[in-house]
Amino acid sequence: MPLGCVPGVAAAVALVLCAYGVERAAESSAAAPVPARNTAAHTAPRPPIVPREVWVGDARREQPPPRYDDKVVAVFVHHTDSPNDYDCAEAPAQIRNLYEGQTSARDWDDIGYNFLVDRCGTIYEGRAGGPGRPVTGAHTLGFNHRTTGIAALGTFTAGVPVPPAMERAIAELAAWKLGLSGTDPRSDVRLVSSNGGSRYAVGATAMLPALAGHSDGFMTSCPGAALQARLPRIREMAAELQDRRPDAERRQEQQEKAQQEKAQEENSRIAGAAR
Repeated sequence: MPLGCVPGVAAAVALVLCAYGVERAAESSAAAPVPARNTAAHTAPRPPIVPREVWVGDARREQPPPRYDDKVVAVFVHHTDSPNDYDCAEAPAQIRNLYEGQTSARDWDDIGYNFLVDRCGTIYEGRAGGPGRPVTGAHTLGFNHRTTGIAALGTFTAGVPVPPAMERAIAELAAWKLGLSGTDPRSDVRLVSSNGGSRYAVGATAMLPALAGHSDGFMTSCPGAALQARLPRIREMAAELQDRRPDAERRQEQQEKAQQEKAQEENSRIAGAAR
């Protein structure tokens, strides 16, 4: 079984694979986050989100109040390492199993993911606190602050097709959440590691994609090779939803700007030498 994040009541053993990939909600950051490098503010519409009350049902348990960051500047994409052949009407039950596994078998205070997306493209609210607010999740060890965790219901190892509706929903959700802070989904952002169990030491500043895979911040195969390979396209879709220029046009503009700056530096050097 690939190293994913799929706690479930019937699959408690699989939880070991994620034991070090999710940070407990009760942990606190060891260092203040470094502001992300944002571009001009762009926003995207909020996509339809199914509230957690739809799936939590009788599984609800008492939990401490949610924690919040000042904003969200990055998104981490996961897969739940669960079967792909489910009927989309069964998605709420699958999410409830994840919740019960994490809050009972692992004794966490809530489900770790902020959002979950099924293969039909339906978006579900995960962690409590309000989908429109910067809720501190428990999805990527060391990088739960200023980020949102989106889990794709299923297993997306190499060769497994990622449903287009799921890709689109992840892009819509990322475009909206990142747009609230003016962050370009195609950019890199600065995040500070709060846990040495991640790829980075405590307090280290990491430059990571604003729309990243779980494996970008932690040693894991999650979100699966197939979904990881689709992230560049999902970033582009999210940028389009924020009404940003195509990436090729953006790169050309950056190259022209770099050439202009180089020419200005050369002219300044020549003028200084002539004095």
